[in-house]
Amino acid sequence: MGILLSDIFGLPSIRMDLENTDKEAVFAELIETLAAFHPEIEPAEALAAIVARENKMSTGIAPGIAIPHAFCKGADGIIGAIGISRPGIEYDALDGKPVHAVFMLIISEKAKGEHLNALNRICTLAHSEGLALILGAKTPGDIQAVLSRFR
Repeated sequence: MGILLSDIFGLPSIRMDLENTDKEAVFAELIETLAAFHPEIEPAEALAAIVARENKMSTGIAPGIAIPHAFCKGADGIIGAIGISRPGIEYDALDGKPVHAVFMLIISEKAKGEHLNALNRICTLAHSEGLALILGAKTPGDIQAVLSRFR
């Protein structure tokens, strides 16, 4: 079955109200959140990897959601952060609309195959009632409860 989304996105890595609306500033904000609880991550390296991946193709892949992800040497397995933006983020999404939920993944080389399962589960969530539940959540615990349903 692999790692659960609720394990990838721990409570401390869920930001209910992102401060930024610029895509790269959001990346930096989420990486800062991750680095606070995962000191093995080098923030500048993680940010550069996320930006490089995003420059290849937008990860704004479903209405209202983006999944920026990149491989990073300092990561141990798959770790992630979620950011919610009520006003929305101009993201260059495939549908041209703002993004309201960002699911960032930092992936180690050893988790290269397993990350596809995590991406698939996030996509499944994005195309279900789960996204509306996450966007309507009041606390990180509410988001964790939704994530635990997507195995």
